[in-house]
Amino acid sequence: MRPMAATAQSSTPAAEPQPGLRERKKIKTRIAIREATYRLIERQGYDATTIEQIAEAAEVSPSTVFRYFPTKEDIVLTDEYDPLLEQELRERPADEPWFDSLRHVLRKAVGIGTAEDPEVSRLRTRLMVEVPAVRSRMMESMSVTGRLLSRVIGERSGRDPDGLEVRVFAMSLIGALMETSLYWAETGQGDDLADLVERTVNVLEHGLPPRNPQDRNTPRMTS
Repeated sequence: MRPMAATAQSSTPAAEPQPGLRERKKIKTRIAIREATYRLIERQGYDATTIEQIAEAAEVSPSTVFRYFPTKEDIVLTDEYDPLLEQELRERPADEPWFDSLRHVLRKAVGIGTAEDPEVSRLRTRLMVEVPAVRSRMMESMSVTGRLLSRVIGERSGRDPDGLEVRVFAMSLIGALMETSLYWAETGQGDDLADLVERTVNVLEHGLPPRNPQDRNTPRMTS
């Protein structure tokens, strides 16, 4: 879920092999580019921020920025969360109900994002609402996460990861999480994001809840 903070890689357990020098340099460069981008956007806005300005602030060349991030939108959206999502889902107990596994992993992801860099998380979701190019790129990137999720679902359920039902479920989840992030941003980010994600999973598992009489009076469909 890309609206999460872009620092998920710091959650890697200490017991796991640490990246080599070359990989650490790459991570450092990616973080420097991201942080420079966020600072510039906060100060002067998204449209006014150029790749040349980002490169100068990050102390790299424009070609280096493009080598790590093909577009400016990718700087905002790209993170290391997908591998974490895949790993966490695979490590859940094999006999655990699927939606319980999903709740656990998403709850952990929200905790990482909001605890480590809440302002970045808020900025990214706000840009998804305010900047059409960011929102469009986000929708394009959903297919990558959807394919990853399909593989995990296939492994856990014994189904074909390329089967229609698995693909529909995976993309339904990705789309639902994107809408959750948009809703959070559009409503001023006042709600607890973890609670919104929990509600989202409940809808996917059980369908729409009974209509609340206090909700806005909307016309009902009649036959």
